Amino acid sequence: MPNRTDLQADCSSCFGLCCVALTFSKSADFAIDKSAGEACPNLSDDFRCTIHSTLRDKGFAGCTVYDCFGAGQAISQRMGKPGPEMFAALPILRQLHELLWYLTEALEYNKDLQPAIDRVEAVSRTADLTTVDVVAERAIVNELLLDTSRLVRGKQSKKKERRGADLIGARLRGADLAKANLRGAYLIGADLRAADLRQADLIGADLRDADLSGADLTGALFLTQSQINAARGDHTTRLPKAVTRPSHWSATGA
Repeated sequence: MPNRTDLQADCSSCFGLCCVALTFSKSADFAIDKSAGEACPNLSDDFRCTIHSTLRDKGFAGCTVYDCFGAGQAISQRMGKPGPEMFAALPILRQLHELLWYLTEALEYNKDLQPAIDRVEAVSRTADLTTVDVVAERAIVNELLLDTSRLVRGKQSKKKERRGADLIGARLRGADLAKANLRGAYLIGADLRAADLRQADLIGADLRDADLSGADLTGALFLTQSQINAARGDHTTRLPKAVTRPSHWSATGA
């Protein structure tokens, strides 16, 4: 079974693959346009980011919310030398590691998922990752995660079934969203201050700029560090053990 630590990014053990392999589009998240395969101008010769501590101030907030789920260091250690093969493999292994992140969490509730974890781990070791049918792998795992979500959340009222809902800018301060289905919901800029999100299914929910100050996300299902990094919060926000409080969150969440 994978250790969740291995599914967390360790930039010190990577060749800065995300700084080369990914496309940047000039926007509020990135200060420049950059094509896939082109090194970011902020990447140094030793594969370190020269503005890592000031990314948000320099207009690269998108970099602070990207999470490779440990794929970067895994590929760097496996292949040993930066090159096109690494850049092509990164997005594929990232998706497989993301599936392992979710399955490892789901295993806590359903011990019968070990074979599924073993299968995805075996696929992730495929010599040529570009041959992997990631769409098919995601479809298989998604059904297992849905079953786990139903098991944990139980039957809920229709008002808590908000899968894919458009809740952009919604006023949900203090809302009872415990065990709600918020899979893929658009919560961009939503006011979730002091909201109860315990054991809510948040897989794929867009939490960009959502205010989680004082919210309780204890036991929230399938929450990732990337989602938390994209949101706002403060010292009173209660988070699952698997994610950490972002350094850019203010003391008040403002």
